[in-house]
Amino acid sequence: MRKGAISRDAVLRALAEYDDLGQDEFLSKYGYKPATGYLLLHEERTYDSKAIAGVAHKFDQGRALKPDELSGGRSHAARWLARLGFTIRSSRSPDWTRDEIILACDLAMANGWKRLEFDDPRVIELSALLQTMPIHPEELRNELFRNPNGVARKTVDITCRHPDYAGKPTNGNVLDVEVMNDFLARPAEMAKVARRIRQGLVAGEFQELSPEVEEEDDYSAPEGRLLLRRHRSRERNKALRRKKIDAALRQGRQLACEACGFDFEHVYGDRGSGYIECHHVVPLHEAGEGRTKLSDLALICANCHRMIHRRAPWPTPGELRASIEQKHADDRRAAAALTRPRKAADEQVPNP
Repeated sequence: MRKGAISRDAVLRALAEYDDLGQDEFLSKYGYKPATGYLLLHEERTYDSKAIAGVAHKFDQGRALKPDELSGGRSHAARWLARLGFTIRSSRSPDWTRDEIILACDLAMANGWKRLEFDDPRVIELSALLQTMPIHPEELRNELFRNPNGVARKTVDITCRHPDYAGKPTNGNVLDVEVMNDFLARPAEMAKVARRIRQGLVAGEFQELSPEVEEEDDYSAPEGRLLLRRHRSRERNKALRRKKIDAALRQGRQLACEACGFDFEHVYGDRGSGYIECHHVVPLHEAGEGRTKLSDLALICANCHRMIHRRAPWPTPGELRASIEQKHADDRRAAAALTRPRKAADEQVPNP
């Protein structure tokens, strides 16, 4: 049996049987439990997505999948059904991301680190803004996604973790505390980060940026993933990169990494001629919607570029160069220390 090899017609037949039997009898007949993660929406009705996907196999492949043969999430049932054009919705809201918590923290800080109520106009405005944020896919958003009640609750989770709060904190999560501590340590900078995110959302600037989930997982930015996407988009701008390289060549500069000195042409010959990456040196919270100047870009090799982005705070190319030089100096001292005892021992050996 090929899991997931189901047709739209088979799903419709499973839906029809579900309607005929009713939820309880349908689930009992095939051994499924009510869905807790994802629901299938069809003709203004909701269905247990895992059970529907499992039973659809009966009409295409001769038998229904047992509950332990598939998952109801995006790995199996939800993905299979969405692929066939069915609407899938999460039955619970997704976890808050750093970008969302930054905006909630900014609101809490503006309110003196006091909780806000669901009917506060600022909470209602933030709720509407969060619903435009292009981070969570549509299938993970339910009818309660980031509604004013949820936003107000998040301000409670944040403010009750403030050092001055005397009561019992809510459960919240580690990220709430982490972002709040960023605001307490660098209030002006983080307020500017929140302002940049807001401006980008209002202008629709983030909507067309590629998510690049795998790359974001390997990059660290306390400013959140939306500003990181914009940063990476500017770095990959081929026209800007070409202008930066041309400007360097006109000035008689070598196309070498500004951090480690690596020269692609020197190592790879013609294949590496004219090649080098660009790094946007302006901090994420400073980079607005304005045009990127060539002076905002540094010539950098792929390895150093990855090391700069790997962990926040990001070093400048000059700071990374100093770190590399320090590492080389430490290695030379360590190597010299290892040779001294041997040299001393050699000097003590009498001549034959």
